[in-house]
Amino acid sequence: HSTSRRQRQMCIRDRNKGGACNMRCKKILIIPDRAELSSYTKLADRLNLGFEYNDFFIPKLLDDTEQLDAVIAEYEQMSGMPGYCTLHGAFLDVTVFSDDSLIARASDYRVEQSLTIAKRLGVEGVVFHTNYIANFKTDSYRDSFVKKNAVYWSEKLLKYPDIQIYMENMFDDTPELLAGLAEELKGYKNFGVCFDYAHAHVFGNPDEIGLWVQTLAPYVKHLHINDNDFGQDLHLSVGDGKIDWKMFKNYYENYFPEATVLIEVNGMEKIRKSLDFLESL
Repeated sequence: HSTSRRQRQMCIRDRNKGGACNMRCKKILIIPDRAELSSYTKLADRLNLGFEYNDFFIPKLLDDTEQLDAVIAEYEQMSGMPGYCTLHGAFLDVTVFSDDSLIARASDYRVEQSLTIAKRLGVEGVVFHTNYIANFKTDSYRDSFVKKNAVYWSEKLLKYPDIQIYMENMFDDTPELLAGLAEELKGYKNFGVCFDYAHAHVFGNPDEIGLWVQTLAPYVKHLHINDNDFGQDLHLSVGDGKIDWKMFKNYYENYFPEATVLIEVNGMEKIRKSLDFLESL
């Protein structure tokens, strides 16, 4: 990917220039399906989209070295792959800040796998979840979350200087702890927040999205978007749920216009529907 990566870091064109989204996004990404990879590469080429790989957080695949190598090779050997790609890192039960040394070591093993795969594929960045337990409301837990994560991710940021490491809000009910961690890590050029706009509406208060935006804005480099009913993380097509997307457009353009955006839905139908909806804003 590296040979064409810099040339491909262009804004998605607005409607009157024939592009995929009239928000002037730095880069829009989609999730490829290996079963129909050629269709996805053609769409990505036509609309100047990037890919965010979603194969490599599945524990069963990560435990099967032969199959893992085969999946990586499938992407490496496919012609017409986008020049700009990211990767969703391991997240299931990953708790790098755990007080249990066995859990912390197992979590580190998965993180290292994710970053090694990212290096092999030449991606720009890797997304990891905070995995903060929002209803564990003790000051000691909250303080430990920030301090231990800051120490841990500082080491990874130094070890992998050519890969962006993005921390994504998952179960977080407010943005303060992620912002606190981001403040600790803001000195590293390869650190950024992945603001999952949909998660904030499900696990946070949808009436306080402005607070999320303002609190995280200084650190946001990447976004995940899809739609939901404010009750479940449904990953609906953009425009098919309750989220106010005109408000999102305003926030995007005013607070983090340089951030890349993953349309985090699966399947060509949902991707096309989301792109069409965004174009209509």
